[in-house]
Amino acid sequence: MDLSNLKPAQGSTKTTKRIGRGQGSGGGGTATRGHKGQKSRSGYSRRFGFEGGQMPIYRRLPKFGFTNINRVEHRGINLDVIQEIASTRNIEVIDMAVFLELGLASKNDKIKILGRGELTAKVEIKAHAFSASAVKAIEANGGQAIKI
Repeated sequence: MDLSNLKPAQGSTKTTKRIGRGQGSGGGGTATRGHKGQKSRSGYSRRFGFEGGQMPIYRRLPKFGFTNINRVEHRGINLDVIQEIASTRNIEVIDMAVFLELGLASKNDKIKILGRGELTAKVEIKAHAFSASAVKAIEANGGQAIKI
């Protein structure tokens, strides 16, 4: 086998239908667009959400809700996850680098430690935010909750 006799697998390629190239092509005359009307004209393009002149749904329905531009999104990590990290990896200081390494957060995430689960290990945790129950559980075992 060499480059001169390479060809695609049988049935993997098709020739495109050439529209508007005379009656013999099977798509001549109206070029498969039907007769008359807005959609048969050249240059036609319907805008997104157009409903044929009927008042579109995005204008019929009222606006509602509120988006707080000052909201800070946190990636929540629970104490049971931290206990698992501490016990399996024997880590005493858990910070952003550990979360990144384990795939629990990405580099731009802000991390909040939440209080679900049991924590028996003495760990020092560095994160952006802590829930009150998480701080209580961490400090009960002699650990530290340090805000970044």
